[in-house]
Amino acid sequence: MQTDDTSRIPMTVSQANAVQAAEKYLAMSAFSRSGLIQQLSSAHGEGYPRADAVYAVDHLSVDWNEQAVRAAKQHLADWPFSRDDLIQRLKARYGDGFTHDQAIYGVSNTTVW
Repeated sequence: MQTDDTSRIPMTVSQANAVQAAEKYLAMSAFSRSGLIQQLSSAHGEGYPRADAVYAVDHLSVDWNEQAVRAAKQHLADWPFSRDDLIQRLKARYGDGFTHDQAIYGVSNTTVW
């Protein structure tokens, strides 16, 4: 078992694997906190227990605002969204799942606007 450096409590194998999976997802694409938890815990994603997915995401150092910027840029590369539609896409529960403030930050910090 790996050790969680923040508390020195040994990670379970599932937690350690969920951390590695989360890191790989973030290296490939932008995610919100809730979106990454969903990806890790969904039966259509990785299928980790939700508690292990939350553990993994909470044990990463992630700038969620910067993830929102990445997501906004990725969406704009695929489709010509209006500013308001892009904000809604970033905030959508079944979309990206960013908070309102993160979505505003993401859209405001793209070079398009």
